[in-house]
Amino acid sequence: MAKAETTGGAVLHVCVTCRAGRDLAPEDRRPGRDLLDAVAAALPAGGPVELREVTCLAVCEQGCAAAITAPGKWGYLLGRLGVEHAADLVTYGATYAASAHGAVLPSRRPASLRSVMLGRIPSLQELP
Repeated sequence: MAKAETTGGAVLHVCVTCRAGRDLAPEDRRPGRDLLDAVAAALPAGGPVELREVTCLAVCEQGCAAAITAPGKWGYLLGRLGVEHAADLVTYGATYAASAHGAVLPSRRPASLRSVMLGRIPSLQELP
């Protein structure tokens, strides 16, 4: 996985405990883990974002979830994701990392990600 120094601080957090609304046994593999693995496979070495796993983004009824953050930028929470979104998450991550404040207009997002935004979170640092 890419290091934060090479990404301008952009981090894509993928919830590995997401069950995607399924009733799973404790030993069953989680769809969130599958999403993380798919994004890792799609992310080029030295890619646009650092990929990190996280346990529970607390949007359990919204399918697999991810969040993208960077110092001094808006953060975004995404839901209703699956492995089919992996390549588009990498593309979105590159656009996010290149943006000045983290705002990526819906028209600049991959089509599959235009309806998955659940919320945006202000930076802990002051935004202009």
